[in-house]
Amino acid sequence: MLRGPSGRSVSDPRDQGGSDAPMSARQDQARVPTPAIARPAPAGARVRATSAGQLALELPLDLPGISIEPDWKAQQRLWGHSFHPMCSYLASFPAALTHSFIARYSRPGDVVLDPFSGRGTTPLQACAEGRIGVGNDLNPFAHLLTAAKVAPATRAAAVTRLTQLRLAWQADARSWRAIAGQVIAAPETTLVPEAGSRSMTPAETIPMEVAVAFHVETLAQLLSVRTSLQLDDRTDRFLGAAISGILHGKSASYLSALMPNTFSMAPRYVRTFAARTAFDPPRRDVFDGLAAKLDRLFRQPPPAAEGVALLGDARDVAPRMQRALRERGRAERARLVITSPPYLRVVKYGYYNWLRTWFLGFDAGAIDASLDDAHHREPYLAFLRDVLAGLRPVLADDAVIVMVIGDVETDRGRRIKDGVGLAERAFEQAAEPEGYRLAGVALDDVAAVRKMTKLWGDEAGRATKTDRILVLGATEAGRRRALAGAALDVDWTWPPRSLQAI
Repeated sequence: MLRGPSGRSVSDPRDQGGSDAPMSARQDQARVPTPAIARPAPAGARVRATSAGQLALELPLDLPGISIEPDWKAQQRLWGHSFHPMCSYLASFPAALTHSFIARYSRPGDVVLDPFSGRGTTPLQACAEGRIGVGNDLNPFAHLLTAAKVAPATRAAAVTRLTQLRLAWQADARSWRAIAGQVIAAPETTLVPEAGSRSMTPAETIPMEVAVAFHVETLAQLLSVRTSLQLDDRTDRFLGAAISGILHGKSASYLSALMPNTFSMAPRYVRTFAARTAFDPPRRDVFDGLAAKLDRLFRQPPPAAEGVALLGDARDVAPRMQRALRERGRAERARLVITSPPYLRVVKYGYYNWLRTWFLGFDAGAIDASLDDAHHREPYLAFLRDVLAGLRPVLADDAVIVMVIGDVETDRGRRIKDGVGLAERAFEQAAEPEGYRLAGVALDDVAAVRKMTKLWGDEAGRATKTDRILVLGATEAGRRRALAGAALDVDWTWPPRSLQAI
């Protein structure tokens, strides 16, 4: 039993229905009367919040609201597991938001899925709370961040590997310094070893902006580490993700002070800014910086439950997820989905992470080409319908689906005519045709000062001023469970008492 806001005992919606019950693609299509708390307003009216602070404000008229206390807004910015800030990532939602829904709609041992996992916020927080977190992304950089968090290295393994990398650098430091010096002198013609090649054989040129960003000693150390890391190894992948998180930023903990830590500035801007300001990169030790980063990451022990990171298209995540969970002896159906589909025509994930992708050996241009961010509304909604249809085989009968979909008002400063009300259209044209049942839509106003795009000056926060939270049931059982859990109180103690005792 849980306690509702009034303190009375209520049935726990996490315990309604079976957590691994199979379902058909078109189940329970009969219309069920909508509870009074969720009835849409009459034509021409606006849905009002049922109490101050609850998310049911200013909704379009055709869909009901769901009153969920936005208690995640009251939490500290870095609330949650210490692995969350491993590396910044554009358009990611806070860990506190995921906890709000994980606590309401899942139990320990349940599978929690995010088919667009980004930097792995949902699967990591699920693992930290004793669930089986599954994250999928088509972006190899996002997949690496997710994998590093849900299948992390141990602290002992990470520290041991760091020592090995430091010793390998010291053995060949003179050679690496010579290569770095040549790169800074002639970046467009000097060849460096490939990432992960484990050799000093010259093979590729380096972007000129990389040479501008780092001190010669720092660059030499980065080239040594970049060549040594094997990203298919759990420990090396963890270290690669951790270094990505300290590559650039404005404090002394970062390896380059040329850019903010949130994203890589445009290469042309980097060149122009460095020349205009006579930028002199500070000397920063990669190994000392990584050691300090590991100390911060391991402030809390890794989650006891290990999750799954998948690389691929969200439309065909089901068979890959089932196969991975079956190999691990886990339940093969998700009881909760928390996700934020890629924002309509706003973020180029490769372009805005070009320095990190260079270090890891990924092709930023190829990432953006594969992600295809240029969708207009109709193709975007058709894509979401394909995703929701593909999820059917891996959803429990009473699964709850939470989709955070931002209103997109501008695209790089240009207004978009069809970017507002995407969540409502997503239900009407993507979810409802696939048999999903609507529990409600809530608004979450996004303060520009809290967004990673705040550094874009006048454009800060203009692209997505409002996130709409679309709450669905896979069937009528899921819809009823979503409504029953909406009013429940959430425990915000972190780390949980069981973790604090370790």
